[in-house]
Amino acid sequence: MRRLMVASAGFLAALAVPAFAADPTVEVPMTAPGFDWTGYYAGLQAGYGWGRSDISGGAGAPFSVSPDIHGGFVGGHVAGLWQFDQAVLGGEADLNYASIDGTTEAEPGNIFGTNVKWFGSINAKAGYAMDRLLVYGIGGIAFAGIETSQAAGTAFDSSRTNVGWTVGAGVDYALTDKFVVGAQYRYYDFGSEHYDASGDFTERDQDVKLNTVGINLSYKF
Repeated sequence: MRRLMVASAGFLAALAVPAFAADPTVEVPMTAPGFDWTGYYAGLQAGYGWGRSDISGGAGAPFSVSPDIHGGFVGGHVAGLWQFDQAVLGGEADLNYASIDGTTEAEPGNIFGTNVKWFGSINAKAGYAMDRLLVYGIGGIAFAGIETSQAAGTAFDSSRTNVGWTVGAGVDYALTDKFVVGAQYRYYDFGSEHYDASGDFTERDQDVKLNTVGINLSYKF
């Protein structure tokens, strides 16, 4: 009986050898690694802005008006990002040409205006990556070239470079390993700027706040 069992085991082993020889080890395919957000970027953006300008004057002729402002912008940006697991940290700078303006009539023939001619910012950026999708917050120092104007028979206008702050949020999606598209919301507070008197016009302070929404296209180097 024992010899029969040993012989049977040997027979089964002999049958198994060709089967294993004909069926080599099958490698399990590995999942492709997720998109790596680490890198340097450059690109373009465009969008729409809206907000309000508070203009007030004193020196014997006090007044206060608040024209609403709105319009479009287009510009460029550069960025550097570093990914740690799913966390993404980095910095971004942008500069935009703008035509965001508005007027209000304090009284018949006396029209006050504000015009944001350009604006930009230098920012820190932090986000959460889900493969090719990045959700982030952004904020930093903002600056803008802003004009104040008044038409009351004769005309007055003067421009200053305002410095303030900005904060916002956005989402980016990597279409390919090189091209990224996204959308972003930003809030800007450019602070208050003082304008000296000129001719028949009194000195004034102008405080500008702005909201923007935009889309962007970036190239990853």
